[in-house]
Amino acid sequence: MVDVKDGMKYWRDAGHVARRTLEATKDVLTVGTPWKDVIEFAERHIHRHGGSPAFPTTIGVNEIAAHFTPDHSNLEPQDWEGDMVLKNGDLVKIDVGVHIKGHIGDNALTFEVGNKNNHTDQIKAAREARDASIELMHPGTPWYKIGAAAGQASKDAGFKPIRNLCGHQLKPWVLHAGVSVPSYACGKENQGFRGTVESGSIYAVEPFNTTGKSGMIANMGKHNSSNIYRVTGFTTSRKARSKGQLKPLGAQLARNFEERYNTLPFAERWAYPMLEKPFPDADEASRQSKWNALVKKLISIRFLETYHALKCSDNGMIGQFEHTVHITDGGAEILTVE
Repeated sequence: MVDVKDGMKYWRDAGHVARRTLEATKDVLTVGTPWKDVIEFAERHIHRHGGSPAFPTTIGVNEIAAHFTPDHSNLEPQDWEGDMVLKNGDLVKIDVGVHIKGHIGDNALTFEVGNKNNHTDQIKAAREARDASIELMHPGTPWYKIGAAAGQASKDAGFKPIRNLCGHQLKPWVLHAGVSVPSYACGKENQGFRGTVESGSIYAVEPFNTTGKSGMIANMGKHNSSNIYRVTGFTTSRKARSKGQLKPLGAQLARNFEERYNTLPFAERWAYPMLEKPFPDADEASRQSKWNALVKKLISIRFLETYHALKCSDNGMIGQFEHTVHITDGGAEILTVE
């Protein structure tokens, strides 16, 4: 059994802030609103209500599934055609994470912008897939049964469950803590989903569905197309400096990442302004070049990792809902509630 009792107040408080933020953000999902304004609204709401972002708030529009947040220049996602303004009929996924002293509430919803009502059935199916999983999450339930329940809810409504995105266990300061939560009928012998639901554990349950035929997610653009980074924990700024892998300024910036974000994901647009103080007279092109060089170096020594933005492999529309749950002897306690 995983002992999380001492931190349950933090887990619940983070879940409450995450849910309130997600619900409040629906009010700004209106025609003509820039994507960046939606993201900044959500992150301001988190801070105003006593939390910190556990990861950058992400937005997925139509076939974009996950892991995209704007950069400081507000550039469009790689492989995306069009601007970043919400349009009537857009199918939007918002994923909000909050932490309080490292204890994480992670939740997401899907919302149709405007009044076309083209995606009502898909939105309902995504929500029902999440709820079907949670209903079965009692201690000792095999993971393949959790996946089958989510997958069946999607299939019954005429949609494909996404097979290569899944939920995940949460631990303090660790967003993806080892155990994966399937969202499709993975089968009893699937090596990736062995074992059972564990009492006392915290899980993020987030089935995705699609109107596409493949049921698969693909990478968008280059390896850093998400604009999201994470300190890996494989090495430290001090060790890298002592080994001569980093110069003093690089080591200082790396230490800033450690102190501000621990090992939780952070946005490029949060960290980029750190270059303003050491390079006050640099123009944008020079500062961008310095940032690129720093990130390349920190990734090469395994201090940082980055992520692709993700989309449906055959451009189907993507739906998603997510809750964070705590497993008790009586079943799943939903933490991401208002």
